[in-house]
Amino acid sequence: MTRDKKLRTVVMHDPELDDLNTIIRYLLYSNQFETEGLIYSSSRFHWKGDGKGTLFHGESEHSNYGIGPISEWRWDEDSYFMNDAVDIYEKVYQNLSVHAKGYPHPDELRSRIYEGNVDFPGDISKDSPGSNLIKKLIMDDKPGKLYLLTGAGQSTIGRALKSIEEEYKNKSQWQDIYEKVSKKVIIQSFGDQDGVYESYISPNWPEIEFREMATMIWGYLARKVVQPEDRHYLSAAWTQENISKVGPFGEFYMVWGDGKQMHKNDIADFFGFAGVTVEQLKELGYVPWYGGVEEPGSWISEGDTSMYMNLLDNGLDAHVDASYGGWGGRNGKDIDPNGVASKDYSSSRWFGAAQRDFAARMQWTVTPEYKDANHHPVVEVVGLENTVVRPGQTITLKAIVKDSDGDHLTGRWWQYEEAGTYPGQIDLISVREKQNNKSENSYPFVVPPPGSPEIAKLKKDEIEVISQFTVPTDAVNGQTLHFILEASDNGDKPLTSYKRVVLTVSR
Repeated sequence: MTRDKKLRTVVMHDPELDDLNTIIRYLLYSNQFETEGLIYSSSRFHWKGDGKGTLFHGESEHSNYGIGPISEWRWDEDSYFMNDAVDIYEKVYQNLSVHAKGYPHPDELRSRIYEGNVDFPGDISKDSPGSNLIKKLIMDDKPGKLYLLTGAGQSTIGRALKSIEEEYKNKSQWQDIYEKVSKKVIIQSFGDQDGVYESYISPNWPEIEFREMATMIWGYLARKVVQPEDRHYLSAAWTQENISKVGPFGEFYMVWGDGKQMHKNDIADFFGFAGVTVEQLKELGYVPWYGGVEEPGSWISEGDTSMYMNLLDNGLDAHVDASYGGWGGRNGKDIDPNGVASKDYSSSRWFGAAQRDFAARMQWTVTPEYKDANHHPVVEVVGLENTVVRPGQTITLKAIVKDSDGDHLTGRWWQYEEAGTYPGQIDLISVREKQNNKSENSYPFVVPPPGSPEIAKLKKDEIEVISQFTVPTDAVNGQTLHFILEASDNGDKPLTSYKRVVLTVSR
């Protein structure tokens, strides 16, 4: 929405149903990224084998089930779900382009699909088209970070780095190459799904930033951590209305009891069944590791979606630092409504807004006219000339929020206490300010009691949101204060935009 330059990304998946759902959402946001590659990669849960019948004697998910050496695991020869997703994207590309700028042409995305290291889990012994692509991208001279996003294992990344090491380590430019790679690459991964990060990347490339993006809220166990007010976003009713029955992407999206299966005879994939018990699944030869059967048509999982959610251009700027926090969580605990420090809450607190955003973009895919769909409020912070503040100083936070659809808007400033390094709560006070741009559609200001969120209404489609606070006198040099401006419209699929202000204390 506001970022000057798209972030460069490489997306890696194995053929799990949650990866399929994750790539659907990614493509709906692909206007915000410079997608350099979509790469099939292996993990301990899915690997293709070498096509020669070679038996794998190491450990992977099959070992947990007591299955002996095998030649492949949960990977059908014709499994090309990312190709299929881009084919569907082509059908809705024109509609998406009506509602937001920057969507890549389907042919561009299609040309960037590669096969990575898929033979065996953790195998970095040889190059692959995918690892060669990553190596090329790492070594190019384009400025900025390269985000390697993996919902699979890290063998394709590991092989690219090992190839660079093998080519340059004994040459005079090795130190420069090493520093370039270390500064350029950021790995955002849902765990270490094949052990390659622990066994090779971390020991040999310790200065590469690794961001652990595993979250429960985006995975199979979302129901264990979802906030009570957001539980309906996992229901069959909401999922069908807003996702699974909306256009060709909705038909592709996988939900409980839909009769689909990613791979033939996959004993771990029983989610397509409806109206059966766990015991009946066992009798059919399945391993119901989930522990039950949910309502047909309801959410299953987008387990790897968190790997890119902090890169979205929604105003939270969560890509800047892993401690900032955003729709994909953060590398710390947030205080939940019960006063408990929770890693899960740092991601689940955003789930409702993220789901509504997804629903709105799904509507874009089937809406050829701009006026017939909802679009994001636009937020601008004004009047804040310096982000360095002094203890005792009075600071005014002011934002203008506009909406191109003419929807009513609400907004509030709040302190993201956990993301800042000042260990205390700031007393934000609402400020009454002269109303501008009066018209027949203008509304009176609402001045809430001191200390509560303020909503200053200017016009139906424009508001000012203003708060003041005093920098604590006990704040020490270098501490930071994070404030979030959160603004929402009241469209059919309500959308929320943000702006983050980070203030640094200087004594």
